[in-house]
Amino acid sequence: MHQRPTFQDVLKAKAVIAGYLSRTPLYRYSSLCQLLGCEVYVKHENHQPVGAFKVRGGINLVSQLSDDERRQGVIAASTGNHGQSVAYAARLFRVEATIVVPEGANPGKVEAMRGLGAHVVFHGQDFDQAREHCEALAAERGYRYVHSGNEPLLIAGVATVTLEVLEDQPDIEVVIVPIGGGSGAAGACIAAQAINPAIQVIGVQAEKAPAAYRSWKERRLVEDKMETAAEGLATRTAFALPQSILWNLLDDFVLVSEEEICQAIVLYLEKTHNLAEGAGAAPLAAAVKMRERLRGRKVALVLSGGNLSLAQLRVALS
Repeated sequence: MHQRPTFQDVLKAKAVIAGYLSRTPLYRYSSLCQLLGCEVYVKHENHQPVGAFKVRGGINLVSQLSDDERRQGVIAASTGNHGQSVAYAARLFRVEATIVVPEGANPGKVEAMRGLGAHVVFHGQDFDQAREHCEALAAERGYRYVHSGNEPLLIAGVATVTLEVLEDQPDIEVVIVPIGGGSGAAGACIAAQAINPAIQVIGVQAEKAPAAYRSWKERRLVEDKMETAAEGLATRTAFALPQSILWNLLDDFVLVSEEEICQAIVLYLEKTHNLAEGAGAAPLAAAVKMRERLRGRKVALVLSGGNLSLAQLRVALS
């Protein structure tokens, strides 16, 4: 089992990442505050150079590879954002990157990975089939396999999202974060717990891909269906390292429907003029659903990414 990252690891990651990425804004929108009946701040990870939060973890991890690992190159499986993050970091540190994606991967994300110089391999119907193929290639060719969840340096890197939120607004009471593999939520828990244990961290997943939710509920790793259109939430199996952190530290976990995610995408567009992908919109969908519970509180929503295809936008708007 991998070592759990500590808050000290998060602070180290912050120092590493600061050399390569600008801080993302945390904005308060009065229209969202009125809608939700609480004070809402949105953390704009959709403003990252690859349009999503994961690039923080990619940079933290790839910057710390050994010379041997750099020579061998890295490989990752991804529905998009993890792959872009690894590709972006690999280009920064001149490391060869191979990304395995499912056959139906978001074409914009695939194009972005290729644009960053990664070699893209298509395999399988879904993320988990791509991941299994990726693991086989890593074993066969000696690449450094970068798992999308079970990587302490990735989790420490993405934990800097919540660290920045609490530096900018120390009196935030609730942080709502999307969960696919769970690295972002695990990072949020580590940062929030260290800064102020009273802060509630709430995770959100799609009803149509509830593996991480069920694993958290049952305190064991389970597999489940994966039928959501929000690829950032689309995992069929739960990951051991993020789950072990969530079991201890996550305060609550909610599921949202495809329709609720679509409504949240439209709300973000209408109220903030930001494009949110499904996973990025999920915390807003959860906040709408939990409006009564959040009333009068100070809430941060992590808009984890904005990589929505035109086809997905059309679906949301319809």
